[in-house]
Amino acid sequence: MLQARRTFIWIAMVWGSLAGCAGGDSPPDDGHAANGASGGQEAGEEQERGPNGGVMLRDQEFALELAIFETGVPPEFRAWATNGGAPADPDDVELAVTLTRLGGRDEISFEPQGGGFLRGDTVVYEPHSFTVSVDASYAGRTHRWEYDSFEGRTRIAPEVAATIGLATEIAGPAVIEETITLYGRIATNTERVREISARFGGAIRSVDVSLGETVEEGQRLAVVESNESLQSYGVTAPIGGVVTGKNANAGEQTAGRRLFTIVDTSSVWAELDVFPSDRSRVRVGSEVDITPAAGGDVYRGEISRIDVLAGANQAVTARVVLDNAAGALVPGTYVTAQVAVAEHEVPLAVRRDALQSFRDFTVVYAQFGDEYEVRMLDLGRQFGEWAEVEGGLEPGTRYVTENSYVLKADIEKSGASHDH
Repeated sequence: MLQARRTFIWIAMVWGSLAGCAGGDSPPDDGHAANGASGGQEAGEEQERGPNGGVMLRDQEFALELAIFETGVPPEFRAWATNGGAPADPDDVELAVTLTRLGGRDEISFEPQGGGFLRGDTVVYEPHSFTVSVDASYAGRTHRWEYDSFEGRTRIAPEVAATIGLATEIAGPAVIEETITLYGRIATNTERVREISARFGGAIRSVDVSLGETVEEGQRLAVVESNESLQSYGVTAPIGGVVTGKNANAGEQTAGRRLFTIVDTSSVWAELDVFPSDRSRVRVGSEVDITPAAGGDVYRGEISRIDVLAGANQAVTARVVLDNAAGALVPGTYVTAQVAVAEHEVPLAVRRDALQSFRDFTVVYAQFGDEYEVRMLDLGRQFGEWAEVEGGLEPGTRYVTENSYVLKADIEKSGASHDH
């Protein structure tokens, strides 16, 4: 957490210093408040609001209130016209609106409604971020306005984007690997355990190793004098590993007992509990990513065996053989496993690391030159590094995959709002 905070502070300092040199590339106000409109509205003034919460557009005696309405219906534009302060008959008004977006344009026509307003014929999809161009005709006169209504948008100069480490990719098809989560523990690989006894019974003359000592293959563990030949011979380690059992002391008789146990922990098992609900989806050969409960590196392997008998908890055990040459996996410790159970080819996906929250939406930040803007996503399956996109993003869109949280912070700082 401390390192992340330091990184963010460093990025903010670099951004601040470079933005001052960007020369007009500083982020714009991302709220819906208009930057200006023709027909009497001066640039930089706060946009006048009408009784229905919409933007007021005035040209001499004629005025039009334009608002996005979304109560009980998908978002749509509605308009109320007045002339000389009195309501104008919607049947006498011709109205068209053009929305110029980053990456697209919407043409909206209007029809009069019985409630004294005009209703747009097009759903205003998210984000509600565009330049609004309005053309109206009433009583033989034509009126035109234009204003900006931005949200979730910012501008970053290319040199600043490079300095703060923004990385992008093109949204397109992907293969999503579906996984399920299993839990288990690390166990000793019993194929790498040796229990060592004396080949010939006799007296133990010396013991050369201690409990817990690491030994190499062929290393002498003890010297035994045979009771029959009275010749001494060495008892050696058949494998390298750790002495986990020692039942031998100088002067004792071997008496046919086990003298040493050696465990090679360079290979261990992950034993995972597979409950009945998952049993049909887990198979021998399935790829598995193992993460220790205490954190650390992720270990990849595959299921080599699934028991045919369930335990008292009704789970069967699935076994994964793991390379443990570094010794980080300690037998007896708990692990979490992600088991691959299916693959799905999807026409459009984004990286899950790119996902951010904006209002009540999950978004990515689409790039258009040096401008970046939210794209509200309808998501499908999410597994591993990918999230399926079912709506809200056009295939082929370039989006931010790394450090998108910097864009989120900048937009939130600028006070972006969803103001209709």
